[in-house]
Amino acid sequence: MKRFLRILLFTCIALILLFNVFIVLSGRYYLYTGIYQTYLQGRMGPGIYDLHNFPYRTLEHSTHPQPWKNSNGYNAIQPKKADMDYINSLGTSAFLVIKGDEIIYEYYNESHSKSTVSNAFSATKTVIAFLIGIAIDEGEIKSLDEKVGNYIPEFNEKGREKITIRHLLVMASGLDWEESGKNPLSENAESYYGTDLYGLVTRQHVVAEPGKVFNYQSGNTQLLGFVLKKATGKSVSAYCREKILEPIGAESDAYWSLDKENGDEKSFCCLYATARDFAKLGKILMYDGLVDGKRIVSEKFMREAKQPAKIRTKEAWKNLRYALHLWVYFDKKSTVHYFRGLKGQYIITVPDEDLMVIRLGNQRDKNYIIPEDKMNNRRYIKRHLYQVEHSVDVFRYLQIGRDIASKN
Repeated sequence: MKRFLRILLFTCIALILLFNVFIVLSGRYYLYTGIYQTYLQGRMGPGIYDLHNFPYRTLEHSTHPQPWKNSNGYNAIQPKKADMDYINSLGTSAFLVIKGDEIIYEYYNESHSKSTVSNAFSATKTVIAFLIGIAIDEGEIKSLDEKVGNYIPEFNEKGREKITIRHLLVMASGLDWEESGKNPLSENAESYYGTDLYGLVTRQHVVAEPGKVFNYQSGNTQLLGFVLKKATGKSVSAYCREKILEPIGAESDAYWSLDKENGDEKSFCCLYATARDFAKLGKILMYDGLVDGKRIVSEKFMREAKQPAKIRTKEAWKNLRYALHLWVYFDKKSTVHYFRGLKGQYIITVPDEDLMVIRLGNQRDKNYIIPEDKMNNRRYIKRHLYQVEHSVDVFRYLQIGRDIASKN
């Protein structure tokens, strides 16, 4: 027994030494941070309350905050039991239904409240799109079709000189970024836990023709963050606070995670705010850039931003799901546009119905895909194509929101 324990001990020591040698030789020092903040804390990945795990910038609330109004029937209509069970089954922390300018239903779990901030994860990407639109409106950026190399010198060579701002926004840059929430060696992991975002994104190589095929990559958004910084001369946080949070009347301070102290914003993921202030961001999308009579983003940009990009999917189908850093779902009743984050952070807008559904939480349901046995069934594909790659919980949350709104 003692011999077995001795062998086990030496094996463990050898594995630890080999792991450290790998980290040093590969330069992947971010793995230390990632392991400490996940596995050693009993978690398998990032969490919605990671704010204090990283340096961050504070985006102060508006000097003229605009509180949401509660409807006369506020919380009078509750979700059906089956719907509430579904909401709770995915670790929902906040669920709001908004009709027009009034909150008609608002729910928080025991870990969350009206004043709690949490990570928007990739829902942050849509905010970056708004900021790009504003920079174009104000002449800081010439157009969507301007070359990225005009702002990031490293993108003037090695085939990257073809990449435009539009290519980044529609997720068709052709770069070799690995988008993975599970692989600790992926660029996604390094971007979240690492300390050199600029170096990471400027090391990317072109492996496909830009502007042709949809390939969702967080690195595209991070590049847009650096474009904004160069074009405006301001940090992404400062520009967002000035151009968006101040005029929309944000009630609470927001926060943006950085890669290091006084470093760069994690533009691809990490804006923290309250559910009510996320809903204010939804107004920009809902009303084509006009919020409470204030023009935040031009109507011209917003209308273009909401149209699915004219590219193909990996399945070689016409893209019907993604526009300029926002998701599009052609529901049977209306066209739905929404922000989407890693763990089911949704700001769902249905302009035709004047309806918004905000959902924050810790888990997302699976994406809808065409079953393997239906891949040659053209009629089936045509009928379900609009649902492909949308998380199925979006459909459920939309239905719950509609049910509550119809009875209010």
